[in-house]
Amino acid sequence: MPPPRAFPQNPSVMKIVKQLSVFLENKTGRINELARILGDNGISMTAFSTSDNPEFGIMRLIVPDVERAAELLRANGFGVNVSDVLCISVPNTSGSLSKVLDSLARHNIFIEYMYAFSEGDTASVVIRTGDIKRSAQILKGE
Repeated sequence: MPPPRAFPQNPSVMKIVKQLSVFLENKTGRINELARILGDNGISMTAFSTSDNPEFGIMRLIVPDVERAAELLRANGFGVNVSDVLCISVPNTSGSLSKVLDSLARHNIFIEYMYAFSEGDTASVVIRTGDIKRSAQILKGE
C-alpha cells in the first residue's frame, strides 16, 4: 500500500501536515548525505526547498513518515525541527494562488515562507504562516 500523500488531490483543498526543517552545514555533499539516508531507508521526499546563508542552510521537507525521517536524520548528526505547514492544492491557472493569499491577507495572516510546484492542472503550495490553525480555518471558510 503506498504511503499517504501529503498534498490533497482535489483542487482548492488544504490540509495541515508536518514538515521537517533540517539544518545543514555549507559543505559539499551534505544535501546528498541527507538524500542518501532517507533513500536508503525507503523514505521519499514529496516536496523540498533549500535556502542558505554564509554559515548554514535549511532544507525543508515534506515526507510520508515524518517521525522516522526525523529520527534517522538526528541519529546521523543533523539538526531537525518538526513544524506544521499548510499544504494547498489549487488549479494551475492564473490568479489561483492570489485568491488564497488575498484571503490570508484580509485576515492579517503573516506568511513566513512558502514554496510550490505544479503538475498538469494542479499546483501544490506549502505555506508556513504565523498562525497555522487560524489560517486553515480561514481557508476552509472561503
